[in-house]
Amino acid sequence: MSTDSTSSALSTAQLTFTPNIVSLSCALVLATIAIPSTVQAKTVNVTSPDKHINISLTDDNGRPEYQIQFNGKTVISPSKLGLVFQQLGELGTDFNIKHVTNSSVDQTWQQPWGERENIRDNYNRVVATLSNGKIDFDIEFKAFNDGIGFRYLVPKQAGLTNTPKLDITDELTEFAIPDPQHTTAWWIPGRGWNRYEYLYNTTSLDKIDRAHTPMTFRTADGVHLSIHEAALTDYAAMVLNQGRDGILHADLTPWSDGIRVKTQPGFSTPWRTIQIAKDAPGLLNSDLILNLNEPNKLGDVSWVQPGKYVGIWWGMHLNENTWGSGPKHGATTSETKRYMDFAAQYGFDGVLVEGWNEGWDGSWFENGDVFSFTQAYPDFDIDEVTEYGHSKNVRLIGHHETSGSVTNYRNQMSDAYDMYQKHGVTQVKTGYVADGGDIKRVDDNGIVRHEWHDGQFMVNEYLYSVTEAAKRGISINTHEPIKDTGLRRTYPNWIAREGARGQEYNAWGSPPNTPEHTAILPYTRMLAGPMDFTPGIFNLAPQGLDAVNRVKTTLTKQLALYVVLYSPIQMAADLPRNYVQRLDAFQFIQDVPTDWSESIALAGDIGDYVAFARKQRGAEDWYVGALTDEVPRKINLKLDFLTPGKRYEAQIYRDGAKADWLTNPYDYVIETKTVTAIETLDLSLAASGGTAIRLKAL
Repeated sequence: MSTDSTSSALSTAQLTFTPNIVSLSCALVLATIAIPSTVQAKTVNVTSPDKHINISLTDDNGRPEYQIQFNGKTVISPSKLGLVFQQLGELGTDFNIKHVTNSSVDQTWQQPWGERENIRDNYNRVVATLSNGKIDFDIEFKAFNDGIGFRYLVPKQAGLTNTPKLDITDELTEFAIPDPQHTTAWWIPGRGWNRYEYLYNTTSLDKIDRAHTPMTFRTADGVHLSIHEAALTDYAAMVLNQGRDGILHADLTPWSDGIRVKTQPGFSTPWRTIQIAKDAPGLLNSDLILNLNEPNKLGDVSWVQPGKYVGIWWGMHLNENTWGSGPKHGATTSETKRYMDFAAQYGFDGVLVEGWNEGWDGSWFENGDVFSFTQAYPDFDIDEVTEYGHSKNVRLIGHHETSGSVTNYRNQMSDAYDMYQKHGVTQVKTGYVADGGDIKRVDDNGIVRHEWHDGQFMVNEYLYSVTEAAKRGISINTHEPIKDTGLRRTYPNWIAREGARGQEYNAWGSPPNTPEHTAILPYTRMLAGPMDFTPGIFNLAPQGLDAVNRVKTTLTKQLALYVVLYSPIQMAADLPRNYVQRLDAFQFIQDVPTDWSESIALAGDIGDYVAFARKQRGAEDWYVGALTDEVPRKINLKLDFLTPGKRYEAQIYRDGAKADWLTNPYDYVIETKTVTAIETLDLSLAASGGTAIRLKAL
């Protein structure tokens, strides 16, 4: 049984809502009771269920503004709200709160796969309708214990009967951060040639120009916040521009014609989100983004299978092989069979093959129109490869590189997915590398247009590929993607994305990834959702320790990445021969699962270190990953997450006494001990080092 209630205490000065919590044991649709107000309300307050977060919405200044307090202190100062339309002008100034609706939800829903199996969705909600006497629009706020979300809704109404289309030219949303000079921010540049593939800047907030989200910051008081968005569909992505110091403006990525969003009455925007925590691990334990997305729309998704794979990939980045045809071609029938043999021997369920299809020769990077997604090079036989894989219980993982020519891809997509379905290919990695960072499309008049990766056109194009794949039982791992906003809840076959600087930059990047990079990613990019980082490099310096391009970690930090950087599909990214040379350390990669019943951030500080514990779904084993930046450090981890009274064998893969990413990255120790929930593990992490632990239930 469940109950809900609402408050009817209204006044002309303030509307403060503190409804009772609704308790549900499973994910159900919750009916709410609307409370219309016929008086001219000035302020609406809504608090999180635990009362630590308070949102205040007001129209006192002749336009809607909001502010947020956390534990009684302002973390978002009064900030503007509103939208600007080509047809209507501004929806904001001269609009007043007309009436409000409030409600509460406390329910639990289950992920088909994920970092935790059961997710609690607990919030207080208020919807304020604003009007200028001619047109109404709504602002909806949800207050959770781990942050807040808000969005705009423009319903169909009499005042818009003669306005069949709406073009948004600006969004007025602001995030005003107090004391920006003493607030530390971790951010990457917004809207550049290279999508999201940058090293993170660590600066005071006032030094930001334009930043992609998630953008994370820590106030002078130690409060941690991260601004992002959830449920980004049929809308432009938001980047953050700083005008006056501390005032971050929502800047929507435009179409090629300058319009930000093309829509019609009856639409809602994505959720603008702010995760809030007292410390850095608190951000990592948040489910805010997922909870602000709609439930699964695909029905039975048992065919979406987490797992681990190897692939014909790293060799191309090291220039041992080529994507294109010729004597060094990587994607051949014989080479794929060799990788399938390795996968079968060591327990991997898939082999990724890049470069199998015609189009890689010559200037593919500048001209994606040359790709065929159904025609293989003569030395790759997909029939033979997939039949061989089936005999080994190893699946072929498909690959489509578009080079940003999305019309060419759209025209072939149905045939390409049909071909993969015929051959039992259930996962496809797609790529959208584009020269200059823009996307090439051909409009209805045959004219070439160039769009941004994160504009409304591409937001819809990425989702189209996912829904088309779902019709054929195929999951999608998008590289050079639109940023993750939690849509894996709604479309569970969107199984992973890239969307940040990955492992390949260590092979040829200028510069390669820094030691702190993977100590920043959990608190920034990873707050959005799974990342296909491609960990597990064992030959950390193929050109020598003094080479510029090398992996700046110890070997056991590579193991820790499998736990720290969550993905339901993890790659053992190195060449097979490098694993065979270190089978003792390789054992952890063989053992570690990719689907979890629970995940807990145990400790950490942004850019310095992080430690995670994750419990294997359907089993009693736990895994721990801890890593640090260039500074060696000791951390103490309580094991109180383990089942009380139960004994576990801790299989520990740790840095050796002389380990150092720069001079001695291969010094590692593997040891075992028996532990229980009342004990503490003392970890010593080398410079850019890590520890990986399997806690095997006895």
